[in-house]
Amino acid sequence: MSASRRSGTTDELGPDEPERSGEDGPQTVGPVGPDGADLLAALLDGMDAALCAFDGDGVVTHWNREAERILGWSAAEAVGRHGFAGWAVREADAEDIEGRLMAAMHAQGRQVHEFALVTKDGGRVLVRTQSAAVRGPDGKPAGLYCAFSEVHAQIDLERSIALSEALFDDASWGVVLVDADLRPAVVNAHAARALGTGRTAVLGRPLGELLTRGAEELENALTHVLAEGAPPAPAELWVGVRTPEGEKRRCWRSGFLRLASPLAEEPVPLGVGWLFQDVTEAKQGEQEASLLRFRANQLHRAARAAAECEDPAEAATVHLDFALAGFADHALVDRVLGRAAADAEAAGPLRLMRVAATPSGGPGPSTLTGHAGLPVRYGETHPALQCVARNGSVRAGVGSVAAEEAREWARARQWPDDTVHALCAVLRSRGRTLGVVTFLRGGGRTSFERSDASYAEDVAVRIATALDLADLTEAAAED
Repeated sequence: MSASRRSGTTDELGPDEPERSGEDGPQTVGPVGPDGADLLAALLDGMDAALCAFDGDGVVTHWNREAERILGWSAAEAVGRHGFAGWAVREADAEDIEGRLMAAMHAQGRQVHEFALVTKDGGRVLVRTQSAAVRGPDGKPAGLYCAFSEVHAQIDLERSIALSEALFDDASWGVVLVDADLRPAVVNAHAARALGTGRTAVLGRPLGELLTRGAEELENALTHVLAEGAPPAPAELWVGVRTPEGEKRRCWRSGFLRLASPLAEEPVPLGVGWLFQDVTEAKQGEQEASLLRFRANQLHRAARAAAECEDPAEAATVHLDFALAGFADHALVDRVLGRAAADAEAAGPLRLMRVAATPSGGPGPSTLTGHAGLPVRYGETHPALQCVARNGSVRAGVGSVAAEEAREWARARQWPDDTVHALCAVLRSRGRTLGVVTFLRGGGRTSFERSDASYAEDVAVRIATALDLADLTEAAAED
């Protein structure tokens, strides 16, 4: 540790500089003068601060009781020593500290320094000193006085203030102080940006006005912290935040601290310190990786189960059942009818026949249908027809409409009434377009995304292979 951490100068008079009037104005009474020695000694011992005085040669002339308490050296042990070297400071620091202290005799005003002193038992105490010259009757420096006090408490306070300012100005995570009514009282810049508002605009507002989702869960967490204290580990909260582009879902890894007044005898709750960091991308990455692993496992299990089916058409429904788990509510398989499947550009209208479907009234395995060979009445713009015509996946959704309109939309497309999202994938095998598989989701579920289309296409390849094998088996049986 450096012998001197900070120094400065002030021209204020200290409370321990007794003055006397003279022809040339106020004059300081020197500690070495015979008329002021006893008075100064009494004043020094009555002070709450540690005080000592040096003569012009740097010899200690006074040492009060507070100095004894802080350092352990009695007045008898301190008075008469030359400076602090060899007893009150380390040898390595003595020259620097003595130079700084004695320089106060020739400087204007009070000199402020911080350095470490050595206690009688060998410990070290960080102190802040204020030194000033003591002038004799002739106005020349006759010595100096030095007031010092421990600065651990003050440094702790300064560090706390510095930390608080850094958290609310420069921190790369959100910091919100929530009062006992669960309303933001102080918000740092990062948190304001995360909430999509300004630092002052958020103050005093209910959390429900700031978040479109997750406000109740956050309030429950804050209430628990106020009552029980901080949880042992951070919590991951999914919330909805308003942005100019619309609502966005974010995952905030949050830590909580209960705040209480340090000035009261009994803890008085001041609120909760809420610190959070946006981990949305990481959580979405984890979820996507987990989803990919699950879907790959489903495809593997479906392949093993389908391999045990004697009927290839039944194997197609096995693939369909395994694909539905966690992916969709219903599924349909339609075959191309009325034209050569090998020629997608053949003349004649495109018609599809239902060959497999999941039950719409409740859970259960997919069943083979279409034995009558009748086409499904699809309109010209039906997503399934578009899928075959484009030879690629097609997504469809009802959007934000009333419940009755959503049911009419599903009925018009020959889908179950509760359908609001659809994904169609083309069935192709050996260069032939065999049909289309359609996955359907009901209300309360998210729409299909691009990653879902990729999975549907993988399933479609397996279903198409099974149906193609069924065609070959049927043709061989006819021959």
